[in-house]
Amino acid sequence: MASPAPLVASISHQMVALQTLQLVQQEWGWGDGPGTPGSLCDPDPLSAVPARCPGPRRLRPGPGREEGGGLRGSKNAGSGAPASSPEVEVRGAEGGAELLPFHRSRGPCTLARMAMRSALARVVDSTSELVSVEQTLLSPLQQERPFPIHLKDSVEFRNICSHLALQIEGQQFDRDLNAAHQCLKTIVKKLIQSLANLPSDAHVVACASLRQILQNLPDI
Repeated sequence: MASPAPLVASISHQMVALQTLQLVQQEWGWGDGPGTPGSLCDPDPLSAVPARCPGPRRLRPGPGREEGGGLRGSKNAGSGAPASSPEVEVRGAEGGAELLPFHRSRGPCTLARMAMRSALARVVDSTSELVSVEQTLLSPLQQERPFPIHLKDSVEFRNICSHLALQIEGQQFDRDLNAAHQCLKTIVKKLIQSLANLPSDAHVVACASLRQILQNLPDI
């Protein structure tokens, strides 16, 4: 029986990437996905963070902070200066933790921002679907008959998403989002190629599911 270790490791990296991307959606107040009434332009993303989302996304106490994420008075209190933005914890590229600031002011809704929101949602949804296909369809196949797993692509995808989460709106954010989009497509395409030489009903079903993911990832 073939060892499932490479596929398990690949899924693990993709899950870290997924959690990171979901955190970015929450930071922008986009966690409910496209088309949700009232979620396009929330002036305060803190109020739009869904309480139900799992994963390592929690407020962490630090200097000037109460347990539970509340802010204590700072040296600026009473002076009219704004308090420091709260921070959230996200897994870094090596599985550690990094603190990312919430950016409260996002400015007016523009076509460019709506397009970016849609592109991010597609990457999040497709990553979630890929992990599901790998866990439910590919894992049993890998144990029955081995096929190549390109682990480095999942590592790169995780690292790109970690870098994206550190960006604010701008050209670098757009470049990282596009890079994550392209890397995800590469992962799916290579999986389809790996399964192409293993004809069976189960492999046909898995390939069909992977091709559906590709259809949901048009070029941006």
